[in-house]
Amino acid sequence: MRDLVQKALYLGVGIAAYAAEKAGANLQELRTQAQKLADELVVRGEMTTEEAKRYVEELIQDAQVGPEQKSTDKTPREPRRIEIVFDDQDKASTESPPPASSSPKSSDSSGVDELRQQVAALQEELRRMRQQ
Repeated sequence: MRDLVQKALYLGVGIAAYAAEKAGANLQELRTQAQKLADELVVRGEMTTEEAKRYVEELIQDAQVGPEQKSTDKTPREPRRIEIVFDDQDKASTESPPPASSSPKSSDSSGVDELRQQVAALQEELRRMRQQ
């Protein structure tokens, strides 16, 4: 039983060492390719040498950090609420006065109310979908 545990431990250490070696080789290959690309951009005049150096370093740092560590906030976010506010004074100064027979305020109000109801229905549907 003790030999089995010892072999499992050695296997784990071996796998970890192999993964570290592979990651180091991949990182070195990435650095080489990034440096070639940066050198080519410098030759073309699209980038200065300082920008190229920063570009390569940032690329390597991003590769070392990994995607799982970049997004530290794992909680799902609620959509940002947008409120539409009409400034009647600005409208009145830029538009010609409406005809006396129509009532734009009442039609605008019903349109806004409809939109608010649609938004509320969509938000409720989104909540239900997230709970499933």
